[in-house]
Amino acid sequence: MNFVELRAYAIAGKVDELNLISMEGGIYLLEARMHGAAYPLSDAHGEMVHLRSVEHAREVLHNFPTLPFNLVHTSVHDEMCGLGASAGESLKVPIAFGSAWQH
Repeated sequence: MNFVELRAYAIAGKVDELNLISMEGGIYLLEARMHGAAYPLSDAHGEMVHLRSVEHAREVLHNFPTLPFNLVHTSVHDEMCGLGASAGESLKVPIAFGSAWQH
């Protein structure tokens, strides 16, 4: 899903939530959740959009309607120990959609 599609779905009220997924190396990926399915945000070339921070995500989404917005930290502990990934290991924290610094 690209920015134009995401904005259209958000305006239509079809996006349940947005998740900003924190990846190793300080990279953040954005996904939209609709009807239980995840739709990662991609650019015009179909490549995943890499964001630098929560504030960068807020800047990108500044003209979107307000949506539930979560920061998701995935755990690499199980993979590091060779035990396989566990879906229950992710930490999902609601965050403000707009910047706290906006007036």
